[in-house]
Amino acid sequence: MDTIAISERTMEWIKKYRYVALVLLAGLILMALPEKKTAAAPAAEPQVTKESDLEESLEEILCQLQGAGKIRVLLTSASGEETVYQTDTDRGSDDLRTETVIITGSDREETGLIRQVNPPEYLGAIVLCQGADNAAVKLAIVEAVANATGLTTDKISVLKMK
Repeated sequence: MDTIAISERTMEWIKKYRYVALVLLAGLILMALPEKKTAAAPAAEPQVTKESDLEESLEEILCQLQGAGKIRVLLTSASGEETVYQTDTDRGSDDLRTETVIITGSDREETGLIRQVNPPEYLGAIVLCQGADNAAVKLAIVEAVANATGLTTDKISVLKMK
């Protein structure tokens, strides 16, 4: 074939499929554009916020206890809140493959499917209290903190505030 016949066939093909080529070209350009992503909050921030929220809630509740007076609470945690994601397990001929289930939101943001959220695990608590010299007040505070945090009573210290 000579070059003239090839160029004529190419021109016929371009005329025939020009709209398809334009749609494909537009699709490629749109795929190449960068996505606008919002900055995600650091993972440590919610953990600190939830822990301090529990401390503030305990202070607010315990200060209303008769004879307690002013109260300050400090909680120490072994681990923060833990999120467990749903996984799929595929058993192949030789190996076992586990993958996290991903869901896509309405804004095209992909996230893992959350199976459960485990609460933080606390190591201990220190409670400073003006009425800590009263045994009944001290016992009530220890029981309240134990019920709120899941700590055993031997890991809760109630001390007299100056």
